[in-house]
Amino acid sequence: MVLELIKIAFKSLKANKLRFILSMLGIIIGVAAVIAIISIGQGATQKVTEKISALGSELITIYPGSSGGKGGKVSTQVTDIFSLKLAEDLKRLSPDVKNVVPVVQGGASLKYKGNNMRTSAVATIPKYSEVLNLSTQEGRFISSNDVDECSKVAVLGQEVVDELFPGEDPLGKKVIVNYQGKRRFIFEVIGVLEKKGQMMFFNFDNQIYIPVTTAMKRLTGTRYVNQYYAQAQEGEVEEATKQIEFILTKRLKDENAFKVFGQQQIIEAVGQATSTMIIMLAGIAAISLLVGGIGIMNIMLVSVVERTREIGIRKALGAKRKDILVQFLIEALVVSFIGGVIGLLFGWIISAAVAHLNNWPVILSPSSIILAFGFSVGIGLVFGIYPARKAARLDPVEALRYE
Repeated sequence: MVLELIKIAFKSLKANKLRFILSMLGIIIGVAAVIAIISIGQGATQKVTEKISALGSELITIYPGSSGGKGGKVSTQVTDIFSLKLAEDLKRLSPDVKNVVPVVQGGASLKYKGNNMRTSAVATIPKYSEVLNLSTQEGRFISSNDVDECSKVAVLGQEVVDELFPGEDPLGKKVIVNYQGKRRFIFEVIGVLEKKGQMMFFNFDNQIYIPVTTAMKRLTGTRYVNQYYAQAQEGEVEEATKQIEFILTKRLKDENAFKVFGQQQIIEAVGQATSTMIIMLAGIAAISLLVGGIGIMNIMLVSVVERTREIGIRKALGAKRKDILVQFLIEALVVSFIGGVIGLLFGWIISAAVAHLNNWPVILSPSSIILAFGFSVGIGLVFGIYPARKAARLDPVEALRYE
């Protein structure tokens, strides 16, 4: 019986192809939009997560926070918070902290012969390359001797090399560094980093790396740094974070004077933000499914009117109300089912194209397919009930007299 009704539904679709194609458009667009949005959102989330993880294993970031004042809380100046000694103490007193890297960062202008560019100068210690997973392509990274002697040496990112030394070997060359437009010094290039690209807010290829003591004594004239990067022992990020927070609170006497972010916290925050955005956008896209459902109901009502005499003949031959009801419900479900399949295909094509352009993976999770496809079939069922009930309630005598 059901198979026969499905055959009848397909015959009806073939007889009115254009009408039913138009009724399916809303379902196709809605399913394609939901699938594409969820897939693109999940792919982007995975890409961002990979980038955060690539910054360094077991990474913990420590920033200055805020401290109380008469007018309320104001931003604390970095000049009275983080010192080199405090970095050493954090490593020494925290059992689950492997490394603590102090960082001074600021804008700088670089010049070599007739070439110049603006970039970011990162002043740090040798362990920076280990904590943030950096490797040198040529030469070497900053050494302990460079830090102890406040040497005027520099390691360059790939973009800096391409801009200042096109076609030249930069090793051993002298570069003029104008730090924040205040002081100019000549640095010798001792190394070039391997290309790493943009990682979140970091562009490692567009930076110059110098010893932290050189920046503090020669460029900034301060005894303090901007921030710390800490590396926890493997699998101990949470414990290391708690230890750092405890020590800093005890030293600074103000738990608001600093902020500590573990790598996992950043990943979770990004995941929550993107999930909220995906749900919101998918909800908006799902509205088109409702529009598609209204289109199906409209077409089915027209179909009932056009086939009134057919319904009367079926009832006269013994068809019951439930038979007519099931017949028209199946027609509505067939329309929504076909629309869902086509929409699923288009959604996959769109998400694959966007993923290819942005170089991230295509993620088509079973849950998103079930959600979009189930919703489309459900829409067909809900909006097909009224026309089906109307057809089932037709009086066979009046139906036979129609036309």
